[in-house]
Amino acid sequence: MLLTNFVELFLDSAPWLLLGLLFAGILKSFIPMAWMHKQLGNNNTSSIFKAALFGAPLPLCSCGVIPAAIGLRRAGASKSATTAFLVSTPETGVDSISVSYAMLGPFMAIIRPIAAITSAVLAGLLVGREDSLSNKQPSDHSEKKCCSSSTKSIEETSVKTELAKTSSAKQSNTRFSEKVIKGLKFSTSNLVRDISVWLLIGLFFAALIQTYVPASFLSQWGNGLIAMLVMVVISIPMYICATASTPVAAALLLSGVSPGAVLVFMLAGPATNIATLGVVYKELGKRSLIGYLSGVLIGALFFGWLTDILVANFVINVAPQIGHEHQLLPEVITISTGVFLAILIVKEYVKKIMTWRTA
Repeated sequence: MLLTNFVELFLDSAPWLLLGLLFAGILKSFIPMAWMHKQLGNNNTSSIFKAALFGAPLPLCSCGVIPAAIGLRRAGASKSATTAFLVSTPETGVDSISVSYAMLGPFMAIIRPIAAITSAVLAGLLVGREDSLSNKQPSDHSEKKCCSSSTKSIEETSVKTELAKTSSAKQSNTRFSEKVIKGLKFSTSNLVRDISVWLLIGLFFAALIQTYVPASFLSQWGNGLIAMLVMVVISIPMYICATASTPVAAALLLSGVSPGAVLVFMLAGPATNIATLGVVYKELGKRSLIGYLSGVLIGALFFGWLTDILVANFVINVAPQIGHEHQLLPEVITISTGVFLAILIVKEYVKKIMTWRTA
């Protein structure tokens, strides 16, 4: 059962992860670092808000956002802007908003993206504050460690040097196909190698929760702060994307869980899985991880509390509408992308083993 759940979660995440890898490759090849650094390179509120708005409508799930965020970071985005993108993207999206409207009603469809963007901005501000307090250097030890697995131009130069090289490079002379190939090579080799360990660890813990924690465990807590805290604790090891969390949220509502606690689950679930937290720690450092978690959890709990207050005082109807269960994507897509992703991961680790043996 555990192995079955793990395989199913891996297959469910594969299409979105590959979409994120493709997005990261496009960022790497087609978005000039000078422009990206100008828009998202600072720790100010403007860069953070732009990153949160940029990520909010994208249909990327918890794992799919990881390579996209790494690509954004390596294209010149600051830690705080990268954090805002990492929070807003998995918590909401055009797909999850439409599903929320269909299954939970208009109120939840409206407050969900507002809460996601606000939480993203808060997390970005906290990370920016922690970053400025830690040191004034352009990169810390965790960044150097992560970037050692990327291309030589990234590991051996600072952001400023990269900006100077980018501005003087004649990218206009590079053919479109060459840019596409370069971006795909970057995302399917370096990024796969960087995220695969934490991805597999996160999916394993998610499978453990799915296998050994009964569905009735969540519904028994009902309303109030305790119910919201339980949702937070359960959501941290769980892998669930924003769209897939909506039917679960509808089922929880039907079981008697309050709308506020359900919203906490829909916000914290997609943003706090172990795979994402591991990559945040590796890419951005321990201080940034603390800021990331603080922003997500404070935002989720505040909007959960606010939702219950609004529903009670204004008699807002939040009625679940659960139809028959169905797959988010056709089975042929999940299986084919899962096989392809597994091949990419195995290939990178075979290369690593061969490097160790020849060293």
